[in-house]
Amino acid sequence: MPNPTLTASNFRDFTQQNPLCVVYFSGPDCAVCEQLKPKLTALLSSEYPRLGIALVDASEERALAADQGVFSIPTLLVFIEGHEARRYTRSFSPSQVAADLRRPYELCFEA
Repeated sequence: MPNPTLTASNFRDFTQQNPLCVVYFSGPDCAVCEQLKPKLTALLSSEYPRLGIALVDASEERALAADQGVFSIPTLLVFIEGHEARRYTRSFSPSQVAADLRRPYELCFEA
C-alpha cells in the first residue's frame, strides 16, 4: 500500500489513528529529500509492517509544516499515540531511524 500524503485536514486523524507512526516532510525541489524518501520508506515498511508512514509536501502544506515546527527539510516526525516523540531534521540515516524505532514498535505492537 502506498504511503498517504497528508494535508492539514487529515494530519491529526492519521497521527491519532496510528499508535506509532512517522510523518516525512519533504519538498519536490529538495534533492536530498527525494533520494532519502524511497530508502527510508522501504526500510521502515519492511522492518515495521504495522508502522504508519505518511508524507507531507512541505512546499504545498506550508501552514501544516509551520504548525508542526518544520522549517527545514527533510524532517521526519515520530508520533506515539498522537504525540510527537522524536524528530529528525536535515541529516539523518534510515538505519538510525529504524534502530530508534525498534523499542517503541515492540511496545506498541508486540507486547
